[in-house]
Amino acid sequence: MSTLNQTSRRDFMKIAAAAGGGLFLGFNWSDTTAAPVVVDAKQIAAGSVKFNSYLSIGSDNIITIVSPNPEIGQGIKTAFPMVVAEELDADWKLVKTVQGKLDNAAFERQVTGGSGAVPHSWERLRKAGATARHLLVNAAAAKWGVPAAEITTADSKLFHKASGKSAGYGEFAEAAGKLTAPTDIKLKDEKSFKLIGQSVRNVDNKNIATGKPLFGLDFYREGMLFAIIQRPKAFGFKLKSVDAAAAKAMPGIVDVVTFENSVAVVGKSTWQCKKAREVLKIEYEKAADLESSEDHNRIFSNLMDNGEATVRRKNGDVEAAFKSAAKVIKAEYQCPFLPHSPLEPMNFFAHVREDGVELVGPTQTPDRAREAAAKITGFPTEKITVEITRQGGGFGRRLSADFAIEAVHVSKLVKAPVKVIWTREDDMTGGTYRPAVRYRFEAALDKNGEMIGYKLRGVGINSGNPTREDNFPSGSVDNLLIDSVEHKSAITTGPWRAPITNFLAYAEQSFIDEVAEAAGKDPVQFRLALLEKAKKSPAGEVKYDVDRMIAVIKLAAEKSNWGKKKGVHQGFSVYFSHRSYVAQVGEVVVEKGKPTLKNIIAAVDCGIVINKSGSLQQVRGGVVDGVGHAMFGNMTFKAGTPDQSNFNGFRLIRMNEIPEVDVHFVDNGISPTGLGEPALPPAGGAVANAFYKATKQRLRNQPFINEEAFKGIS
Repeated sequence: MSTLNQTSRRDFMKIAAAAGGGLFLGFNWSDTTAAPVVVDAKQIAAGSVKFNSYLSIGSDNIITIVSPNPEIGQGIKTAFPMVVAEELDADWKLVKTVQGKLDNAAFERQVTGGSGAVPHSWERLRKAGATARHLLVNAAAAKWGVPAAEITTADSKLFHKASGKSAGYGEFAEAAGKLTAPTDIKLKDEKSFKLIGQSVRNVDNKNIATGKPLFGLDFYREGMLFAIIQRPKAFGFKLKSVDAAAAKAMPGIVDVVTFENSVAVVGKSTWQCKKAREVLKIEYEKAADLESSEDHNRIFSNLMDNGEATVRRKNGDVEAAFKSAAKVIKAEYQCPFLPHSPLEPMNFFAHVREDGVELVGPTQTPDRAREAAAKITGFPTEKITVEITRQGGGFGRRLSADFAIEAVHVSKLVKAPVKVIWTREDDMTGGTYRPAVRYRFEAALDKNGEMIGYKLRGVGINSGNPTREDNFPSGSVDNLLIDSVEHKSAITTGPWRAPITNFLAYAEQSFIDEVAEAAGKDPVQFRLALLEKAKKSPAGEVKYDVDRMIAVIKLAAEKSNWGKKKGVHQGFSVYFSHRSYVAQVGEVVVEKGKPTLKNIIAAVDCGIVINKSGSLQQVRGGVVDGVGHAMFGNMTFKAGTPDQSNFNGFRLIRMNEIPEVDVHFVDNGISPTGLGEPALPPAGGAVANAFYKATKQRLRNQPFINEEAFKGIS
């Protein structure tokens, strides 16, 4: 382990010193077995300690911790200190958080993605808080001359009931800082939690509401330049020549530079750069096939039948099962490319100096930005610092580092600090997109309506493996084959919120409803019967928790009063992703002959809920995101050029189209699992299955608005 970089340490010390000093704990995010360690503040300042995060308690009772993971709206900057405060019995109003800078040698997982931040840090944070409380209790016991076991804590105060003595944590912080931390610490029983599970406001709410500079777009450095970049307008083109004379002559323009496949206009304001970009004369030449959406349909059809498939999972004798089947059900589902379209477009600041590189901006993967900067500049990574700003959305887009790479290139070329800013059109047409995918499902039923065979083939465009071969219904069908085929394209793709499962869940859950109907069975009972099969006589390895999935199915059915509401058409969906389980029931009501989505009832098992209000918003946001993109989201291409470049052409869900979202959490006491993404995948299936109940027409392609069965509905 190494220490935090100088910038992080300086920020922490500034806050801790203002609090008057006191107790300093170091703890390791990368090792759940390592105990927190008491350190001297001078050691932190000198950089001579070998842990990677800090907790301090000052003489003024202020509690400060370093949070290493980027805050992208999922609430970890609030959840992390809540966990510490719970074990510490702290007064929440006295807890402060410092955003840690990049230090990949110290932080094991300084990434926001995959809904993994809280599961990764849960036990580490609890140990830090519990250790601090233990030290304070023992410091007070020594001064008061009483047994430590007789001292209780609450709201950042220590109490000895027998003697009537009490004191704030700050009074004993310095003495606690001179004690040795225990190597093993007892954590609270989850049933005694007081703060965890409550609704707590996001720690940045006030600053966001009052317009304080938090986000990458807010960042400003005196003397910095701005850059707007022209990239090829079509995927499959490369830069041939540039005539920048007219652009360079425009007011405020400092330079026009080229690198890789891009042209950067650099100037004193974003507007001046944007106007100058419009007069650039650029020639491109073809470097790859220029694909259109019509081409993709032909590609899907060809590869579905003739593509060389990679087998992802096979159980039993699939061909024999289908030959003996009393009934075979087949269906295909397709989804388009989708842009991420976060509210804050891509942006990044870079200053390539003679002695190193400074990077500042919104990134989900700060280490990726630093590694790229090292390759471009030749500096070792220890000479490159990355400051992480709050991020105005990302949904996987900011896992890439292309916008940071651009800033480094431009700064190096113009020898000045530069901030690259993308326009909305740049953001929507510059990639990277959710991959377009088509799935073909086949199911074999015996004479009793039992599913004895299952096939799934996924064909994706730059999707890698477009299946999740070990997810349900795998393990519940004796004879199963899942394979995939990939088409390589010049259109760039990348992770999009709940990668792959964002569409696969809809397709799988819609198809399971089709199979249940063919079997003459209730969709919920059909799923439960399959899960009981996976539990009692599994077909191959089962890599999901059957009991947790059964529990959310039953909870969603109960809370929605499944199948018992008159005049309400209900659709069911359930999915496992990012270690969590979510079941949803969509409810459609026909009003004046028009089917309308009214409600989504969601049952969620994400383990212990840390911040109830934040968790509710994560689920509701995921549902709305899933519903909106399933119904309306569509990115199409003509000869490699995106047809949609802004929200006037790319349809988002509107306020009056958002259903009520009723959320219920499973209380099972297990450690927290992911929550930023798991609510999105089941949403499309719940909606599609509900609309089928209302219209008797299947929605097999996204966006639904382009389907004949959906036209006239919205």
